[in-house]
Amino acid sequence: MTGYQQLEVIAKGLHQIIERDPEKSYLRRLSKQVDRVIAKGRTQANDLKESREWLGKVAACLRYPPSKYPEAQITGQQVAHEMETLQQQFQPKKKYRRPQMVLCGKLHRLWNSYGEQLLPCYDIPGLPPDNLQIESLFNHLRRHQRRISGRKSTRELREFGHCQVLFMADSQSELLDQIRQVPLSDYKKLRKQLEAGEGTRKFLHRLHRSPEETMRFLVDRYSACRKEIASGDPSQFDLNIHPP
Repeated sequence: MTGYQQLEVIAKGLHQIIERDPEKSYLRRLSKQVDRVIAKGRTQANDLKESREWLGKVAACLRYPPSKYPEAQITGQQVAHEMETLQQQFQPKKKYRRPQMVLCGKLHRLWNSYGEQLLPCYDIPGLPPDNLQIESLFNHLRRHQRRISGRKSTRELREFGHCQVLFMADSQSELLDQIRQVPLSDYKKLRKQLEAGEGTRKFLHRLHRSPEETMRFLVDRYSACRKEIASGDPSQFDLNIHPP
């Protein structure tokens, strides 16, 4: 988009020069070449421009970035409703709008996969919509750990990194006050959602590290489920395949 806009400015300047001095044959030929490139890319540039506008609508629907909406009072249910309405309106044509089709497909896929995990940040005061700040903090801690230890590995941060978050607060009481802003019931609910979301990743990690033990667990669990189904109501049994 930036390159195309620069070409448009260049073409406009060339036309102004040619109007003032028509004898500039070199600039006239150059202007024709620039006009040809602009005409060739006009459809795609307009498509990209519209895609960018739709992306801005998605960001506005999510009230992102938060600094742009400092006093926005909205619930996760309202955001979900607005996002569903936006997806219904965003119906690009497949033949002529390839960038918009890519954006539309990824929007549907990402929202269906992660939309429910984004909504709690609108209902819980103080919960940010992203983890950029905490990632920045841990990246700073990793660099510091490498500098003072001379080692590339920063595995120690997995066990002790959360203790260093204390440096973000002036005192332990201030840190506790920040934590207590989140209701305990909401924390437990989201903690269960996080554990459920991490189940697949943990299962694959266990499968790569201990394939025999994992498969033995699956076989035993399958046999137990068959016995339970044969002896009672199958709707009452837990069919979870992830080891505890």
